[in-house]
Amino acid sequence: MQAFSPRSDLPLVRRLEAVGFRAWPAASVAYDGSWQIRLTGGHPSKRLNCVVPLDPSDCRDMELRLEKARQRFEAYGRPLIVRETPLAPRPLIEMMERNGWQAFETVNVLTADLTKIDLPDTVHLLPGHNVGRFVDASLVVTGEDASLKPALAEILNAIKPASGLFVVEDPETGPVAATLCVQDNDLAGIVSFAVKPERRREGIGTDMLSSALRWARVSGARMAWLQVVDTNEPALALYRKLGFRHAYDYRYWRREA
Repeated sequence: MQAFSPRSDLPLVRRLEAVGFRAWPAASVAYDGSWQIRLTGGHPSKRLNCVVPLDPSDCRDMELRLEKARQRFEAYGRPLIVRETPLAPRPLIEMMERNGWQAFETVNVLTADLTKIDLPDTVHLLPGHNVGRFVDASLVVTGEDASLKPALAEILNAIKPASGLFVVEDPETGPVAATLCVQDNDLAGIVSFAVKPERRREGIGTDMLSSALRWARVSGARMAWLQVVDTNEPALALYRKLGFRHAYDYRYWRREA
């Protein structure tokens, strides 16, 4: 695996990381120096259960700190995962590589200038605020286990910035698409976005995202951001079509047993 480019816009990375934490809050957040330790017992999301180093120069006692984090994760019944952004210390990544850690997923962070992208003049889909209804719809659309409902509802209720919950329903078959847009001052994050597989390529996703971004822009947002796994080519093509461009990458690391 190649290292991330040192030419990343670190102030932008720091800002997007901060709003990302607020948009998808973990149940437990602790700090070891500048390393953020995020844990959520009820939900397996990697973003909610990982160690995120946030200072490229903070690389003291790395092995000891990883072991302490491992014990904390073990208490939650979680495997230790490290999330590498351009803010992660390079010596930490080199040490993990030497010790048998492996990177197993890369995520692209994209941004769009909401003052320049072309969006509909009117919002065709208005956001809701019923968390229970949105959670039910989201679980149906993504096919996730219904047992995650309490944890997902807790996460959504913990979001402090303004949130728009968008759901598209078919009168006969029920929910077919769902997205969560979180507006944090002048930034708007598309935190989750899903369309049922059998209803893709019908324009539903484009309409829903356009409505969410239009809602955020009317509410004062000037830049939109989102995160997508780098192998999800259909989603990447849709986001590029809407005007999103690459900002930086992050990836997850774990140590095989």
